[in-house]
Amino acid sequence: MPLAELNLTSEDWRCIEREYCSRSLANFAKRAWSVLEPSAELKWGWVLDAICEHLEAVTAGDIKRLLMNVPPGSMKSMLTAVIWPAWEWGPKGLAANRFIGTAHAQALAVRDNMKCRRLIQSPWFQSLWPMPLVDDQNTKTKFENDRTGFREAMAFTSMTGSRGDRVILDDPISADDANSDAELENARLTFTETLPTRINNERSAIVVIMQRLSEKDTSGVILDMGLPYTHLCVPMRFEADRRCVTSLGWQDPRQRDGELMFPERFPEAQVRELEITLGSYGAAGQLQQRPAPRGGGMFKREWFQVIQAPPAKCKWVRAWDLAASEDKDSAWTAGLLMGRSPDGEYIIADVKRIQGAPAAVERLLVNTASQDGRSVKGSIPQDPGQSGKAQAQYLIKQLAGYSYTASTESGDKETRAQPLAAQAEVGNVKLVEGDWNAAFLDEITTFPVGKWKDQVDAASRAFSELVSGSSYNLANF
Repeated sequence: MPLAELNLTSEDWRCIEREYCSRSLANFAKRAWSVLEPSAELKWGWVLDAICEHLEAVTAGDIKRLLMNVPPGSMKSMLTAVIWPAWEWGPKGLAANRFIGTAHAQALAVRDNMKCRRLIQSPWFQSLWPMPLVDDQNTKTKFENDRTGFREAMAFTSMTGSRGDRVILDDPISADDANSDAELENARLTFTETLPTRINNERSAIVVIMQRLSEKDTSGVILDMGLPYTHLCVPMRFEADRRCVTSLGWQDPRQRDGELMFPERFPEAQVRELEITLGSYGAAGQLQQRPAPRGGGMFKREWFQVIQAPPAKCKWVRAWDLAASEDKDSAWTAGLLMGRSPDGEYIIADVKRIQGAPAAVERLLVNTASQDGRSVKGSIPQDPGQSGKAQAQYLIKQLAGYSYTASTESGDKETRAQPLAAQAEVGNVKLVEGDWNAAFLDEITTFPVGKWKDQVDAASRAFSELVSGSSYNLANF
């Protein structure tokens, strides 16, 4: 019999509604949508079910650390930062839970805080789960219910004060800041040193939702450190070799390479327009959830032919990019040996790398110069300022007897790499087979958004030296 013919009372309807919403976050979200977005049609797809399923697992205690990489516009913020807290407080009876919501910008964190408060204070919610908010703590940045639960908003890099049962980190870095090493380092330090102190106890959960913008972004930190996060990664277009399978047994249901994530919301024509507008790097990070385009960005893997030995009579340069730290998260010192053959090809024959203290770096430079021989020109960078000049003079003195010079850098790393990329694209840059090949290719094909840029910077310096018109000794490598 249809429900309309059952002659149910208002309380009967409320009981049915409460039961329906308690069964799944997805059910609750579909009901809450009309409160939050009354003039917009809700389009639902399997990716939204996947987000809900993993958030439900957090509520159940099956997941305590969750990382979700999903394209923008996929309702991930609405589901995670707005609807999920209200679902726990209402249908799940967890009104004492305390939520901290944070994002790279205070305004974004406050936006979701206000939406969540609006949902909880709505007549629909209050008629089903009566829950007064206390008068002395009911603001756009923090509101509290009468059972000591609260939801508070704060900027990510200014996280202080409160602790929560749930910490929701939504886009810890902006797309504009993704190429800034300083901003990426600030985000890393906040995530590793501050955010873990914002949870209440061992039962508390951290949920990170974001786009992939750099290998050094927060997702990269989580994956590189091997932190115990369940990782839900859903690219806009399916890539079979990256099919996501999570700890819940969930797996991306698509079968065909290139199949769209959410055609009801993002049809083919719209996705193509986004790909053109965002460009290859923007589309890779924001749509495909990878720091660089598939196959490479500025440099593509297929551009580099691996050869067994270099041709004779190359002009050789060993160029360096210097660092001085033993920290595994710090930059490397990289020394790259590049030659120019008589017919104009550029041959990368060797790379030396170290993450070491200044003394270890100095030993590597001297030993490498000795191995290369006096016929190989050497080039090291000189940082601006008197201290940079003094360091360069000291190293050149240690390399007495070898043809080493120092010079300052001009332009950013991407600009310096462009001439080398142009030669690589036409197949004019080759690699001599060696155990360094894999690390070099991994770095150069994710440049400039990859975690490391040291080998690329050394390659750019070597290339610049070879084409600058200076005289070079001839050597048969």
